[in-house]
Amino acid sequence: MVTEQASKRILVLDPGRTVWDPAADPSCLRWQFSPVGDPRYRDLVPDESWVYPAEAKVRVHRGRTYLLTTASFGFAAVVSYPSGRRYWGATLGPGDDLFNPHSIEILPDGNVAVACSTGALVRLYAASLGPHAQRFAEVTLKGAHGLHWDARREVLWALGDDELVAYRVGGSRVRPALTRLSSVGLPVAKPGKSPGGHDLFPVAGRPGRLWVTTSASVFQFDIAGGVFVQDFAGAAEIARPGVKAIGDDPRTGQALSTVPESGLGETWWTTRVAVHRPPGSYTLVNGGIYKARWWSPR
Repeated sequence: MVTEQASKRILVLDPGRTVWDPAADPSCLRWQFSPVGDPRYRDLVPDESWVYPAEAKVRVHRGRTYLLTTASFGFAAVVSYPSGRRYWGATLGPGDDLFNPHSIEILPDGNVAVACSTGALVRLYAASLGPHAQRFAEVTLKGAHGLHWDARREVLWALGDDELVAYRVGGSRVRPALTRLSSVGLPVAKPGKSPGGHDLFPVAGRPGRLWVTTSASVFQFDIAGGVFVQDFAGAAEIARPGVKAIGDDPRTGQALSTVPESGLGETWWTTRVAVHRPPGSYTLVNGGIYKARWWSPR
């Protein structure tokens, strides 16, 4: 699954092919999502808010599969798969990147957290109240880029520019609250420079760890030890600068990552999804990929 910014779509693609060209061969495309022109998302003004889709995750909530997605110009939603039905959606400063929703997570009670990098905040929406619910709790986090619900510890992890933070979810389902429990500073590559936390994702093969990318490298965070490590298989090729997305397939152990390439429409785009352990790649013809994920409902 990729966030395909050139065509403003989320694409679920055939992993059995190494080159994807949906225009020439639509059979490589297994599913896609765009809210543009969909009346179920009309109030979110997707012509303005669905610009630069930035996040895509697949989650299972109460037995149903959902796509969790955001876009830089303000769009955030939880979308039922495969119907495209709206579980919940909202906009944050639609039409500009003043907030820049960069990640999203659904909690066991059905509420939804959104991290905004430019807005420097994490919001927890009372999404369980319905598709148009707007009530939220909010905390500040500089450069908020990633979110992950840790069911074992019952905390919401959030990744910012400089730190990885654990939040306790309190209040009630209809009036949620967030409280900072702990934080750990990210590894600093150059003294005096922000580490630039970017992607946060669970390590499928080691449940007590989280993938964390920074501007300089890729790490795993050992939760019990409270330390960042690079002792994982394939670290020599995976741990490199500028990684926008990272994750491992729970079935095969194979990791994937995305890194920008030059000469495309935006400096953060790529046409290539790298895979590791063993090495390989997928290519999207005429693509503008930002992030990629294994399609692994969890």
